[in-house]
Amino acid sequence: MLNRPFFVLRGCCLACVLVSGTLMASDETAGQAAQSVEAQQTQAALQQQIDAADEETREALEELRRLERETRQMNATNASLSVRLAEEAERQQRLSTALDTLEETRAALPLIEQDMQEQLTRWIERDLPFLRDERLARVTTSEGQQGEDTVERINSLLEAWRAELDYGREIDNWRGRLQGAEGSVREVDYLRVGRIGFYYLTPDAREGGVWDAASSEWQPLDEGARREVRNGLRIAADQRTPDLLRLPLSITVSEQSFQNNREVSHAPE
Repeated sequence: MLNRPFFVLRGCCLACVLVSGTLMASDETAGQAAQSVEAQQTQAALQQQIDAADEETREALEELRRLERETRQMNATNASLSVRLAEEAERQQRLSTALDTLEETRAALPLIEQDMQEQLTRWIERDLPFLRDERLARVTTSEGQQGEDTVERINSLLEAWRAELDYGREIDNWRGRLQGAEGSVREVDYLRVGRIGFYYLTPDAREGGVWDAASSEWQPLDEGARREVRNGLRIAADQRTPDLLRLPLSITVSEQSFQNNREVSHAPE
């Protein structure tokens, strides 16, 4: 009976030890929990840093790709500009060369104009005498245009040259006056076939003639030739379909060859 309290006391001490151990275990667990939370926070912060770094890397890569695209576009633009600049430089060089010779060209224009006028006048005077006053008037008009620029007068002469060239490819008819040998004047119908045939026929078709370039005179036509002239007048007036005309020529073949050579050598380029 006397030893019983002792055992009770020791039991109390054991309980105290157990309580103390439990408290120590709880503190250790709490510490581990705190470390785990701290580790998780550190891991989360690190992950945020990694995510931020990935985003910056993506943005940097995107910027790099954009810069590469712009660089390619700039290279293509520069290449195109280089070609255009080379072409422009060549054009400027041509203009510079033209300007260098401009004064010489301006000085030569009056001589060119005078030569064209003289050649055109000689050509008309030596040609068949059809519409001579009208054709010479073109040259006279060009010479009289003193208020115009030399280039404009040369252009007018070129138009006169073109009209003369067209005469060689056309068949034409018109009514005009014919002066007789005794000074009498009468109206007749004229027919021109290019530059190889020049004819007239009176309205009653009883008289007709062909211009003879060798003698510079009108030669009479017989009835058959006058009938052919009448057919030619109808063809020129679009009153008859084109047909072969059997008419004497105003010039011979040798004269025509000479005329063609003279036209080529005198015609302006």
